[in-house]
Amino acid sequence: MAELNNPIPPMFSEMDKDRIIQMAWEDRTPFEAIEFQFGLKEKDVIAFMRANSLPSSFRMWRKRMTARRTKHAALRAGGMDRFKCSRQKSIGNKISKR
Repeated sequence: MAELNNPIPPMFSEMDKDRIIQMAWEDRTPFEAIEFQFGLKEKDVIAFMRANSLPSSFRMWRKRMTARRTKHAALRAGGMDRFKCSRQKSIGNKISKR
């Protein structure tokens, strides 16, 4: 029996899946941030998006992400070292009350 190069990906909750998709679509969120939070390398994110998107949505995402400098930490400008925008609202672990 041949060994698999990649371990079986972990099962994600619906909330985790939604967050991975959201992070993948965000221009300023690098693939390294997704790997840090969810353990998915760039090729795993691509496979995840292929499996969890409509074919047309996946093609649109791939076209948008191909060669996008902000999606790779090594290609980013020197001052861009954050996982989130400085203007992004901080979300804590508390449940917001209405």
